[in-house]
Amino acid sequence: MASIDVRKDICVGCGACVPACPFGAISMEDGIAVIGDACTLCGACESSCPFGAIVIRAGETGAADLDLYSGVMVIAEQRDGEVDHSTLELLGEATRLAAADESSVSVLLLTAVAGEWSGKLISCGADVVYLGLAPELAHYRTEPFAGVARRVITEKRPAVVLAAATTTGRDLMPRIAKMLDTGLTADCTALAIDPDTGGLLQTRPAFGGNILATIVCADTRPQMATVRPRVMKAIEPDPDRKGTVEELAVAPEELTCRTEVLEWLPLEEGEVDITEAEVIVSGGRGLKSPENFAMLEELAGLLDGSVGASRAAVDAGWVPYPHQVGQTGKTVQPKIYLACGISGAVQHRVGMQSSDRILAVNKDENAPIFDFCDHGFCADLFEVIPLVIREIKRRRG
Repeated sequence: MASIDVRKDICVGCGACVPACPFGAISMEDGIAVIGDACTLCGACESSCPFGAIVIRAGETGAADLDLYSGVMVIAEQRDGEVDHSTLELLGEATRLAAADESSVSVLLLTAVAGEWSGKLISCGADVVYLGLAPELAHYRTEPFAGVARRVITEKRPAVVLAAATTTGRDLMPRIAKMLDTGLTADCTALAIDPDTGGLLQTRPAFGGNILATIVCADTRPQMATVRPRVMKAIEPDPDRKGTVEELAVAPEELTCRTEVLEWLPLEEGEVDITEAEVIVSGGRGLKSPENFAMLEELAGLLDGSVGASRAAVDAGWVPYPHQVGQTGKTVQPKIYLACGISGAVQHRVGMQSSDRILAVNKDENAPIFDFCDHGFCADLFEVIPLVIREIKRRRG
């Protein structure tokens, strides 16, 4: 692990590092800065020292140390006490990974109110739920969540740590990885255990999505990865499944934060969250204009679905970004995904390939989407979609 040192031969006792520490971990003794146990190795003091007297040194993990780590830990994502579905998806994947080396699955849940979620997480695959409760944990903030998570991971030593590749996970996991001096693979689309080494094989799109790269973290632990929501599948809850809940003591200094949540604004009625849709009708460059998305909106409305879009359509300004599906947009997993005028490049595919049923309409018979869709129609979408709309209306009278 990393360590922090104060160079007594350089420190002049100016005290600049004391207010710079967000965790109150630094005090002055006999004119020298002293680092306390609340230190999270965030680096704020190192950069604040005008004399370079504070040094954070990267740790080295030898091969023997790797044996001290075992199991898979999922960092739960919650808001106002409600755990996001992406956590249940990760639990399903963690259960599969743990079965490969007969290890355990744990969940770190930091929240203000747990409600019934501890039991639900156990029913969905967790052997242990580490529960940190504090009013300050109602909403995500980087510093307290990272500080508590870093401490728990250091104490429990999981071999693998997973979080969803959401805005929260993408902010939290790099901070923890830096604190622990370990590696992190972001936006994974597949995970597996290497049968020879027992290490985690982390697969993600690379080079603009044109290839899939498998990454390993051979020399450090834990192995950390974020996984895109809607890529993995949650397991069926087992209400009879047994597990344990370990309530964590959260120290006041761990909750210190330089930011304050002033207000939380949920999605208003009518605003889109395509990740929750069971039916998605998506349009791409083949729609030719923003006005033509009106027929996709009509079809989606008839099917109680949502409208999606390719990056090309969003970049053209035809559709707002929240509708974008793909590597740089949302990952979706609807029961039906209808792609209209979308070529099906790998950048789009990684965002919708987990759909139960993929249908495509494209007049280009060589479009890549025909290589992986369940049902393809090589036809003019401006003829097909209006026909489908009329037929649905006719059948409904």
